[in-house]
Amino acid sequence: MSRNVPPSRKAGVKRGGRVAAERPAVPSAVRARRRLARKLAAWALMGAVWGGLALGVLLLVFAWDLPRPEDALDTTRRPSVTLEASDGRLLSTSGDLYGETVRLRDLPVHLPTALLAIEDRRFRDHFGLDPVGLLRAAWVNLTTGRVAQGGSTLTQQLAKNLFLTPERSLRRKVQEAMLALWLESRFTKDQLLEIYLNRVYLGAGAFGVDAAARLYFGVPARRLAVWQSAVLMGLPRAPSRLNPRANPYEAARRGAEVLHAMAATGALTEAQANAEAERIAFPPRPSRDSGWFADWVNDDLATRFPGSADLTLRTTLDLRVQALVEAKLEALLAGQGAAADVGQGAVVVLDAATGAVRAMAGGRDYRRSSFNRAVSARRQPGSVFKPFVYLAALEHGLHPDSTVSDGPITLGRWSPGNGNWRPRGDLPLEDALAHSVNTAAVRILARGGGAKEAAAVARRLGLAGPFPNDATIALGTGEASLLELTAAYAAFANGGMRVTPHGITSARAEGRALPAGNTAPARAVQPDDALAIRRMMEAVVSRGSGRAAAVPGRPAAGKTGTTQDFRDAWFVGFSGGTVIGVWLGNDDATPMDDVRGGTLPARLFHEILEGLPR
Repeated sequence: MSRNVPPSRKAGVKRGGRVAAERPAVPSAVRARRRLARKLAAWALMGAVWGGLALGVLLLVFAWDLPRPEDALDTTRRPSVTLEASDGRLLSTSGDLYGETVRLRDLPVHLPTALLAIEDRRFRDHFGLDPVGLLRAAWVNLTTGRVAQGGSTLTQQLAKNLFLTPERSLRRKVQEAMLALWLESRFTKDQLLEIYLNRVYLGAGAFGVDAAARLYFGVPARRLAVWQSAVLMGLPRAPSRLNPRANPYEAARRGAEVLHAMAATGALTEAQANAEAERIAFPPRPSRDSGWFADWVNDDLATRFPGSADLTLRTTLDLRVQALVEAKLEALLAGQGAAADVGQGAVVVLDAATGAVRAMAGGRDYRRSSFNRAVSARRQPGSVFKPFVYLAALEHGLHPDSTVSDGPITLGRWSPGNGNWRPRGDLPLEDALAHSVNTAAVRILARGGGAKEAAAVARRLGLAGPFPNDATIALGTGEASLLELTAAYAAFANGGMRVTPHGITSARAEGRALPAGNTAPARAVQPDDALAIRRMMEAVVSRGSGRAAAVPGRPAAGKTGTTQDFRDAWFVGFSGGTVIGVWLGNDDATPMDDVRGGTLPARLFHEILEGLPR
């Protein structure tokens, strides 16, 4: 009996005239694996397609506001202003200061070596991103429990500094990486180093190593010593905080850290690193508070020097005199001033012949308050205004020996007092000014043409006012700044020439000389009248209210001033060709403890005059 075999399984059965070979059976597990493989391949293909599209979209999102690298390589900056003291020493910088463009071949080899030792030792081995460095930084940060290292390459830092903001975000980090790859594809390693060294910000407004070398050490970058290179290359981490101007101690500490990093790479021996670290020293800044003077000089530069060129300005500031003024003012405020409730002071030292400002202290400490009390504070001048009243009287025919009554006087409801002065009857004008007799000053005002005439004389000598249009002007109830008063007194010292206070003697714009634009002195008072006022003001110092200002062997003249309730105390005077103005008081106008112009202000004038070179 035969088996029933399907025709397709019988050997030799013909299909279409051919004999079909028998196929072996495929196990179901194999068939399942094949189906899974086909599905996985399809899914992978779809994932790759959609992942590529997603990545492309993501890159587009990150690159949407990415700056054009070609455009960003072009320098855009604020014009710089460099102020030099009268002897050429650097005083201050503002704007963006750039030095010469340097080439790697012209720099001492230790400069780029220091940079790579502290910032990116694998710079010449990576492609702009450094996975090894990232892993190492991650491990160090993990094991120390704090952010001790960063994984950014020098190229990434360059990309951030050139093109991006300091924002901390994933978006910015991705953009930084994209720009780093672009930079590496566009420039050689040496070119990247050159761009970095010429563009990196190194604090105090200095961009690039040449500008920083000149600012901090007074030398071009090609002449940097090893320790100087180490200090500069330690600044990119925190240029505003670590630079020698802001914090000499931290700048030195960071410089030593760079030197030891150089030793770790073999660029120096440990002995050399230690020796170079011992050489780190920054000269002390000759002036702490010349910032008030710098602010005053910078205030109208846009008008005086229009354009976008870098400016180098030689100023009138004498750093020795400035240091003297600061030291004497601080000593007085910390000692006798503190005991008498004096919170602030201001001093101006000015050349009587030209109006050049030799020193300016606008307060006690510029770092705590940059408000310039010598320029911007307008206070009642008190009796330091009286010489203008007396000058008006001289111009109306009086002279120092003319007499005036010192007795009581009443105008309407107002009766000026004379303090501790005991009436003597009729006084020469010279004595009335010397002892600052108020009732005499009011009478002299009337004999000199009244309030309007006195105000006109004050304006002619440079005071802007406002001034009251009544008899109280004789006692200094208008407003004036210390700088205005000091400059106005110059006319009494120089024979009657009005001077305009100024702080610039010469100007250069990118090598070209520019006119300084100072106003020349002009005749404002007749010589005889100026001499008469000077004579009366000499009496103030020799035998009047300003005796505390006298310095043996140095004839001086001046005037004291005190406002109501001891809110302001002044002494403005001169000796030889120098005018010195002093103001003491409190910013909130609270009274001082019996501080009059003839006490602490006159003593400060004395201290400063005594310290000036003869």
